[in-house]
Amino acid sequence: MAGVDLVDETFVVAAPDVLAAVVADPQYWQRWWPDLQLRVFMDRGLLGQRWSITGALVGSMEIWVEPFADGCILHHYVRAEPTADGRTPKPWPDTARGWRKAAAARAELAKAWKRSVWELKRELEAGRAAGAPPAS
Repeated sequence: MAGVDLVDETFVVAAPDVLAAVVADPQYWQRWWPDLQLRVFMDRGLLGQRWSITGALVGSMEIWVEPFADGCILHHYVRAEPTADGRTPKPWPDTARGWRKAAAARAELAKAWKRSVWELKRELEAGRAAGAPPAS
């Protein structure tokens, strides 16, 4: 099992092409994950991207853009291990202390992603009343 195994789903009222362009933009990656370096290993076009990650964690990450109703669900997946050198996985020890450290890392990554994706929602849904159709 990966030390960080994270799954998140967030609904955003925006067209798939708008969200796919955001997901493919390296400027967003740097803002969302400043301690990670991403390398695209699968560009899924309007369906999102998959990356290999290095830096604070080593593993893989994906954002899948799923059209739904008047927007899209952003599915965010991370499977990674901590690293000391930015390239080589160095799993936490299989001890109570190691599991606590892994849980803390998962929680921090989950909270950071939620802050980022909610900021994106505010940006893309600006001025739209809840329940109203998309502005564009």
